Amino acid sequence: MAEAVNELILPGQGDQVTLSGGVGVVFKVPGSLTSGRLAIVEHPVPVDALVVPHTHTKEDELSYVLEGEIGVMIGDREFIAPTGSYVFKPRGIVHAFWNNGTTPARLIELIFPSGLEDGFREMAGLTIDMAMAGQDVKRRSEVSARYGTTPNFDLLQDFAQRHGIPLPHGWHVADKVSSDVASRRAGPLR
Repeated sequence: MAEAVNELILPGQGDQVTLSGGVGVVFKVPGSLTSGRLAIVEHPVPVDALVVPHTHTKEDELSYVLEGEIGVMIGDREFIAPTGSYVFKPRGIVHAFWNNGTTPARLIELIFPSGLEDGFREMAGLTIDMAMAGQDVKRRSEVSARYGTTPNFDLLQDFAQRHGIPLPHGWHVADKVSSDVASRRAGPLR
């Protein structure tokens, strides 16, 4: 009998990287295991972490919130997805997610077809502050082209301020995000 090597992924298994907005990526089921049909990653989302608003052209994503609650932007809609929620993020529509709750959150993300999970490894080496300073433009453009992604940095400042999320380290703005954490977390999303 052949031994199963990749068919069982135990809790705690999987390589991990952290994207520039603080969201983690734990690699669970690679596209190579599913002939490219699907990949699965886990996203630990610390308080105040965010995924920069972005679009991608090659895949759809379906997230399941395992713990905590996640703020979600899809197009011009924003909402809170509590534990147990499913969130569909279609290709071609700008979207983002964040945690401005009071506890860490965690979600499972299905990426179909696979491919974008490989981009996460490369994207983890790119920082928001370098992008905002115009550094690493060529490398960022190459990664974006290869994976069909477009970060919408022009939306980041208003997005972060609207939700009271501190901007990533190195992001300097004249009007800093309010430190009134309790009031922003108690207020409804617009």
